[in-house]
Amino acid sequence: MSVSLEETSQSLKKENQSRTKIFAVAGPKGGVGKSTIAANLAIALANMGKSVVIADLDLGAANLHALFGIKDTEHSLDDFILKKVTNLADIVTATEVRNLKFICGGSQIPNIANMPFQQKKKLINHLMKLESDFLIIDLGAGSSYNVLDFSFIAHKGLFVTTPEVTSLMNLYSFMKSSVFRRLASHLKAEESYDVLELIEKAKNADANPHLNTMEKLFDEAEKIDASAVRSSKNILSGFVPHIIINRVETRGDANVGNVLRELTHRYLSVESKVLANLPEDGEVKKSVNKMKPVLIDNPSSGFSGAIRKLAESLAME
Repeated sequence: MSVSLEETSQSLKKENQSRTKIFAVAGPKGGVGKSTIAANLAIALANMGKSVVIADLDLGAANLHALFGIKDTEHSLDDFILKKVTNLADIVTATEVRNLKFICGGSQIPNIANMPFQQKKKLINHLMKLESDFLIIDLGAGSSYNVLDFSFIAHKGLFVTTPEVTSLMNLYSFMKSSVFRRLASHLKAEESYDVLELIEKAKNADANPHLNTMEKLFDEAEKIDASAVRSSKNILSGFVPHIIINRVETRGDANVGNVLRELTHRYLSVESKVLANLPEDGEVKKSVNKMKPVLIDNPSSGFSGAIRKLAESLAME
């Protein structure tokens, strides 16, 4: 019986628990402000005196360096992947912000967005051995296996959306994909292939309405392999999406997180949390155009204040 990537990540997190807390920032739809939130959250934590490393894991489309105004670095993730450096720690770069270090993303390797499993596992292992109070990983948009698998290593997955219906549905689809990816990885390791086949059918809820909720799926799976269902439920209990609603303008906008919570509870049997509502703020776009994080460019802005509150809440947990 093999060990799944999810379970490998959980084991590594336990080993690393006393040193580093990991936050994965994901935005399944491009343009929702994922990287802006990741960059400013890292700065806010660093300003609190915490040691922070932020890693750009948007493979093939890395641009986090631009938000920091970093035009060139000696090393990038490409160097580690191509084995030009032995340890990931060797490419960690200091920034102008005290206590904050940076890993520049890679974008020059063909098909890097489709990283082989063993290469991915090696990168995850090195990420989890980095020494800092906090590691923030900025993931690519979409729900590719790389994005989903890198989110496994996080103590908290911070999932970013805007109040727009299309953005909300993309985030729900991302969380659904994450649930199925975790279960499939676990069931393969358990060699429970009959239940795995049922999982594959459940992905198409229109064709299989009797499997359109996780509760119904597990009821059917119980008839096949009750032990696999028990262990799958245990895997799923560790998945708690933390939702961030960005560009909030109205009270209705602020309430959409609760709609998502209801959807994930009803259909996925997952208990998600609304972590923060971040306001629409014109100062953010101005700072991006200047290639400066808004927390540095305009620390008194509404967005900056909300990010500091988010950092304080995360640091206290």
